[in-house]
Amino acid sequence: MISNRMNFKRSTTSMAIALMVLSLISVTSIQQDAFAQNQGMSITATADKGSDTIMLMGQTISEITDVTIIVTSPSGNNVVAVGQISPDNGNFDAEFKVGPTWSEDGFYTITASQSVVQNSLYTLNVEVEVINGMIANDTSATESNIESDVFISSDPKETRDSGLEINAEAEMGSDMIEITGTTDRLSTDITLTVVAPNGNIVSIDQVSPGLNGEFTSVLTTGGPLWTQDGIYTVTAKQIDSSAYTDSTEVDIKDGLVVPEFGTIAAMILAVAIVSIIAVSSKSRLSIMPRY
Repeated sequence: MISNRMNFKRSTTSMAIALMVLSLISVTSIQQDAFAQNQGMSITATADKGSDTIMLMGQTISEITDVTIIVTSPSGNNVVAVGQISPDNGNFDAEFKVGPTWSEDGFYTITASQSVVQNSLYTLNVEVEVINGMIANDTSATESNIESDVFISSDPKETRDSGLEINAEAEMGSDMIEITGTTDRLSTDITLTVVAPNGNIVSIDQVSPGLNGEFTSVLTTGGPLWTQDGIYTVTAKQIDSSAYTDSTEVDIKDGLVVPEFGTIAAMILAVAIVSIIAVSSKSRLSIMPRY
């Protein structure tokens, strides 16, 4: 009897410990999910062409630690500026002046990071081009992974990117093709490549997305590289990801755009067929003998 009671007490104690462990695991899992769904950072660097001032604005979900900002030269060998900011209700900003240490021409990398955890969600980069000590172009570069850009849950596979899309527009018989598109990555240029039916590259261009994520490029057909008739493929690529690579096709003949057989063409053909039938019916009626 004593042995049975001891066994029962041991089994009861084991069950209680197991239940406590399960409860702790469940609570920890819930807390991790809640935290994972509310984290991340967003930064935007703005500068005017010909100026020597760069403004950086940002937001962060975590206010546990300060935000460290480092500006690195195009070669990556020199740190030209360092700053540290305490977020105020998740917001932070900084101003950088292009000085003597900014002697290299090219794209300077501005990195904002928080040492909350070893997590890329709290380290973001944007780039600003500087030439001869001045801002080379009007700039508004944004990187963000808060909510709309990345959704994080307990399942690491559950991520979402909006990606990049392009379209081609041209008039019948024109030698101009307008490429339009959208992307949700504003700080990275888009490379446009046109490939002929035989696989040869006939054109390469690079465009920067606007503040709304839209971009436009105009291609001119004609010339010795566009002599082959057939389908030309226009590909837009921003980064090495299928979400940020998209293609469209244009039919070219004799160096000019061949229109697709679209709705308007179908309507014209339908009207023409109806007209022919109507004329034929009238003709038949007019030659029928009268009694």
